[in-house]
Amino acid sequence: MKQTTRLAATFAAFALALTGCGTSSGDGSGDGGGTGSEEQGGFTAPDIPMADELGDTEDSLSVLAWPGYAEDGSTDKSVDWVTPFEKETGCQVDVKYFGTSDEAVNLMKSGQYDVVSASGDASLRLVAGGDVAPVNTDLIDNYADVWSFLNDRDWNSVDGQMYGVPHGYGANLLMYNTEVVTPAPTSWSAVFDGATDYAGKVTAYDSPIYIADAALYLMKTQPDLGIEDPYSLDEDQLAAAVDLLKKQRENVGEYWSDYLKEIQSFKTGDSVVGTTWQVIVNLAKDEKAPVEAILPEEGATGWSDTWMVSSKTDHPNCAYAWLNHIISPEANAAVAEWFGEAPANEKACDLTSKGFCDTYHAGDESYAEQIHYWTTPIEQCLDGRTDVTCTTYQDWTQAWTEIKG
Repeated sequence: MKQTTRLAATFAAFALALTGCGTSSGDGSGDGGGTGSEEQGGFTAPDIPMADELGDTEDSLSVLAWPGYAEDGSTDKSVDWVTPFEKETGCQVDVKYFGTSDEAVNLMKSGQYDVVSASGDASLRLVAGGDVAPVNTDLIDNYADVWSFLNDRDWNSVDGQMYGVPHGYGANLLMYNTEVVTPAPTSWSAVFDGATDYAGKVTAYDSPIYIADAALYLMKTQPDLGIEDPYSLDEDQLAAAVDLLKKQRENVGEYWSDYLKEIQSFKTGDSVVGTTWQVIVNLAKDEKAPVEAILPEEGATGWSDTWMVSSKTDHPNCAYAWLNHIISPEANAAVAEWFGEAPANEKACDLTSKGFCDTYHAGDESYAEQIHYWTTPIEQCLDGRTDVTCTTYQDWTQAWTEIKG
């Protein structure tokens, strides 16, 4: 209960923040290292030098972070991984929280921040804009203990060159009322093709990025549409996802972005099935809501975040020290439990409460491979197609307004 109370203190800001963020999907390749211009995802990474050695730490560090990622004890005296870092390194930390990935990108362009916790859409935009530098992971001792399946992925690397260190990740799950939804669902069909069974009591995440959930379902159930990536939709594929969501809309009682409202709806029975996050499931159970959640057979969308170093930093040694600290077993475990996500460092699981890492499927590679991490759709198709133009996030935003009516 103490853990979930702590999570509640931070999660309201997180729930609102996620409306504007996303992460990329797909596999990376290579073993890291090297500098220079690299091509990936339709852009050429600027030729920004990578640190080859570290020196004495400077006296300060400016941190740009999602709410809950840089706690110094001011929210809860027992939750503090910033103060130990300051004492160990002499780097005095100043934290600025942001609410959306767009905000993070704009703030990083100012050059005023040394490090940033970036979701995947922000991370590649920051690379392309020359706002972050490639990261020499050989200079980060704790990087060796990061789950290997989080490294060298499309949202944190370019052609095998890492541009940060993985921090934490999670999936968007299907939550259901165990007293109403029987038998227990195994598929997203419970909120799409089978939604009429729970008319008026289906809930869905209130964001254009939720279109990807429909696209993922269609990718698995209607292969003739040719969807290979739920974030890479041409006009016909987007139209199919929109049609599915319009049909779902007839059965949706509430779209949610505030986790407290979703918990309340499941407690009262106003909602009985819909998309959610694992931390919300935990909190709902603490509130005695009769719920369970699954990762459906089609897989799920989700997120993975990365700590990155500004290309303009005046405090590179403190920046690298922070990256090493934030993925240390101690700090990574503390962040994961406070924020409600799977930690990136394998050894962090030895320091979390009993059963925590099992609940969040930390280190479960087969589970993680079923997650299609959020990304912002762009005209260049992310699935590699060159014979069509794919729809953009602007198109999705317009479509979402149409879906909700």
